[in-house]
Amino acid sequence: MTARRAEQPADVRGHVSAEEWQLRVDLAAAYRLVALFGWDDLVFTHISARVPGPERHFLINPYGFLFEEITASSLVKVDLNGGIVMDTPHFINPAGFTIHSAIHAAREDAHCVLHVHSVNGVAVSAQKHGLLPISQQSLFVLASLGYHDYEGVALREEEKPRLVRDLGDKSFLMLRNHGLLTVGATVADAFLFMYLFEAACMIQVRAQSGGGELLPIAQPILDGIRAQAAQVTKGLGGALVWPGLLRKLDRLDPSYKT
Repeated sequence: MTARRAEQPADVRGHVSAEEWQLRVDLAAAYRLVALFGWDDLVFTHISARVPGPERHFLINPYGFLFEEITASSLVKVDLNGGIVMDTPHFINPAGFTIHSAIHAAREDAHCVLHVHSVNGVAVSAQKHGLLPISQQSLFVLASLGYHDYEGVALREEEKPRLVRDLGDKSFLMLRNHGLLTVGATVADAFLFMYLFEAACMIQVRAQSGGGELLPIAQPILDGIRAQAAQVTKGLGGALVWPGLLRKLDRLDPSYKT
């Protein structure tokens, strides 16, 4: 798989800190992985990450590029209002930053916000009872899951407070009739959370298609799942799986790092 490169600004790496460059590489990797796992929706969703440092600056995708084309250099740096703060030949979708800016402004710990319109995720988001406790994957999500009712395409400033309220301090948000969203302290955490979220939705859709009665997992097991999750990942969260995912990308197409 060799992705077409986006046109890039000259020598972006030489104009940013080492910390920002590493973030750019990780964020570009997340875009490539979302495409690889089939969660992308052409150019219509976004992953954003806060740039290290005192400025409230963020990286987001250049609008119009497929996720499989994103590179570290092609990411666009913006402020909290979506204004571009570093020279680039690219532009962004300001409306697409609406959800992300609301969460970044309200949650200092949400360094990465990942939003997808995956088919399985949208299917479950349209179900009245939402995500069901029928798989191990679903339990990790249900331990920190909020719901936000659909209000149309997320373009309006007045929706932001309700979005922030519905997310609260959680890591997972199901956008009703719309899709899935995760937040993490790192790109790796947000990606791992989305992997679990999408897997739980896929399992639910497939289980329902079988036509038989579903077997729910007991509430006491759900109540203890957070401690078990920390044990399974050895307290590392997404950092446990991220190096392996990067090795996978490197074998397929390392151009995300350019």
